[in-house]
Amino acid sequence: MNQLSASAAPAPYPAISIHDMNKWYGDFHVLKSIDLHIASGEIVVVCGPSGSGKSTLIRCLNLLEDFQKGQVFIDGIELTRNAACVANIRRQVGMVFQQFNLFPHMTVLENLMLGPRLVSKLSEPQARELACEYLERVRIGNQADKYPSQLSGGQQQRVAIARALCMRPRIMLFDEPTSALDPEMVKEVLDVMGELAQDGITMVCVTHEMGFARRVADRIIFMDEGCIIEQAKPNEFFDHPQHERAREFLSQILSH
Repeated sequence: MNQLSASAAPAPYPAISIHDMNKWYGDFHVLKSIDLHIASGEIVVVCGPSGSGKSTLIRCLNLLEDFQKGQVFIDGIELTRNAACVANIRRQVGMVFQQFNLFPHMTVLENLMLGPRLVSKLSEPQARELACEYLERVRIGNQADKYPSQLSGGQQQRVAIARALCMRPRIMLFDEPTSALDPEMVKEVLDVMGELAQDGITMVCVTHEMGFARRVADRIIFMDEGCIIEQAKPNEFFDHPQHERAREFLSQILSH
């Protein structure tokens, strides 16, 4: 199997290509003929009403959810159910969830060192150096020896982002990363994500934070009832939405 390239050279393929993706939960058709291509370094925000398939879509990109029909390519390599392929893709595709999923019995530093040691086979000093680098990157280097329960929600989510970055992914997926946070903690996480967006990493983010979407995204994807029904640059989407369902969604979410 080909290995995903870690070079910074211009990518010959889109970072993500989705062709005719369909997914069912029993009789419920949750994703309907999704076609989407995301360029290397592009920042894409996926939005839409609850139940529209947004989170399911990005969870299919590293087979946290399986899909029944269609193809996904990461940097030109097809995502298959082969265990080695899935493991290879997951090293290149970082994921940050609504819940932080940190190990409570490990310190912040130990949480970050685990993946590089087990998966990337780094030595303990190498993993420690890497973990410290990314804790500084998300502005919580002084929290390394604390346990997750000693941190605020915003700090825990920044630890989760740093943990994903420790695997040096080419692509980062965010599944409503601020939805479990108190309002005053949302900004600190969005600020870190905004800084990452300037680093050239490909990002796909499911979020209802429309200010962040307008400020940071290269493209907005709007989903409803399992379909992509509109996609546009942020200013076009927010100022001149083409689809009536998108107009309804924006009028509701921006009025809060």
